[in-house]
Amino acid sequence: MTHPLTTSLLLATITGTFTMHGCDKDDDHQETAPSSSLKIDTAPWFENKSGPSGVDFNWISGAQGEFNLPEIIGGGIAMIDYDNDGDLDLYFVQGGQLVNAIKDPLSNDVSDKLYRNDGDFKFTDVTEAALPSRSVRGYGMCPAVGDYDNDGDTDIYIANLGRNTLLRNDDGQFTDVTEMAGLGDDGWGSAAAFLDIDLDGDLDLYSGNYLEWSPETEITCHATQGGEDYCAPTNYPTPAIDRLYLNLGDGRFKDITRASGIASNARTALGISIADYDQNGFPDIFIANDGMPDTMWSNQGNGRFVDTGLQSGCSVDNDGQEKAGMGVGSTDMDDDGDIDLLVCNLGGESDSLFRNDGDHFTDLTARSGIKTTTSKYTRFGLGWVDFNNDGYLDLYEATGRVQRAGESVSGDDPYAEMNILLSGKAGDRMSLRTPVGGVANQKPRTSRGAAFGDLDDDGKIDIIVINKDAAANVYRNINEEKGRWMLIKALDRNGRDAIGAKLTVKAGDRRITRMIHPAGSYYASNDPRAHLGLGPITSVEYLDILWPDGSKERFDALETNRVHTIRQGEGRAE
Repeated sequence: MTHPLTTSLLLATITGTFTMHGCDKDDDHQETAPSSSLKIDTAPWFENKSGPSGVDFNWISGAQGEFNLPEIIGGGIAMIDYDNDGDLDLYFVQGGQLVNAIKDPLSNDVSDKLYRNDGDFKFTDVTEAALPSRSVRGYGMCPAVGDYDNDGDTDIYIANLGRNTLLRNDDGQFTDVTEMAGLGDDGWGSAAAFLDIDLDGDLDLYSGNYLEWSPETEITCHATQGGEDYCAPTNYPTPAIDRLYLNLGDGRFKDITRASGIASNARTALGISIADYDQNGFPDIFIANDGMPDTMWSNQGNGRFVDTGLQSGCSVDNDGQEKAGMGVGSTDMDDDGDIDLLVCNLGGESDSLFRNDGDHFTDLTARSGIKTTTSKYTRFGLGWVDFNNDGYLDLYEATGRVQRAGESVSGDDPYAEMNILLSGKAGDRMSLRTPVGGVANQKPRTSRGAAFGDLDDDGKIDIIVINKDAAANVYRNINEEKGRWMLIKALDRNGRDAIGAKLTVKAGDRRITRMIHPAGSYYASNDPRAHLGLGPITSVEYLDILWPDGSKERFDALETNRVHTIRQGEGRAE
């Protein structure tokens, strides 16, 4: 958040060379919009079902003109099958009355919300029945989802401004076990994710922090057009140290922040993604930092982590500039078997697209077709997903300013922007879709967290977007293209989602690689299943899976256009 947004919406098609099957052009040109006379109207890809779905969540910032920085940063969303009925439910992290929520969460008059998926895009608020009301009233930021106790129920960790919270799931009923688990850090919690750092079969926890901050130390800046405004993080002297917790297997966690090396680097964590980026067999941790170099915590396999971001080429952009890292996307964009990175940033800064070349990352942003397009917005939530199942990755970005600058696109919210959607194309080209954001009659909002997953199991990825002081968007994917697809639910020997598993599918002449990991985007936990858009491919020859413990299995001849469940050690797909 180091520069204000200075440009307005670009409602035009932008072409470039964004690749899914390899990037081989060397030009560094800046894209420009085509003539306004070019017809670019397209059918919506999504329909907003916020009202009809039964979801009526508003993230409440508590802003009262004091410009406390946390008000412009939250909030978060998780897709979680909390009741084990096979579909994705929705957990919303709430804000509220900021000062009260920090000092005494029970005085906060709003709480987190849990909505049960009843099918056909209908949801029921089960907050009162399922959540411990005293424990979900903090000023919330980011949820992390995973079955930390291997009992078959998915648990939730909530990074708050103030005391973080661990909710243990017992057959659909959640219990606050924070103190027993040893996880009650009371800083400014931000990016969080479960992962198995030592491959011992249980989930450890990375809990990011943003700044050392309190209402008493808050400062106020001024907008470029006059008047008070929120400050950029570089105005604050104290970035925070993240936390790393080792799962002891008995319900408790051990803080290994210093022993692991994580304490060596205090930065401003916002986005997080987990994958074995260097392919040494252990999961690494990528952190997008706000106004500071991004961090690549390389897992050495002995309990130690080393920040290799600078030497590997993914901590700053091609010009050596650090950016305001927010949301993160992570997938194999070019079918070469390793995991690439996409980081979204502030208005005036482009996204950063890093291709993984094995021993280093290559910045492809300038030649990808997204540099000029994305820099016109301040982006937070990020979905790097094949939304129309044509075999090419698309890009959805939830946007919203952090400082007032330029002309407002919304009369009642000077920070509001329009979320955007870019579609991947054959021939390695990507274009900005209209209607803007792929949604008819979209209203500008200050959007933050965004989660991505198939909420109705129709093979098309849906979206939940969190908006500051406005209703969340529940976007159902209504794209009518006929591309084929597959969803893979991978369960380990304990019956939990096999977080950290790597899947490679042989389909036609392609070898498509995907990871099982829900952490990503911004302040979000996504569908834990692996989604593959296959285009015209009608059959999958086999699926190879590298389980988190290092064992391998092959599953032959999987049908397309369906959800498959694979269980470690069984050798067959359901």
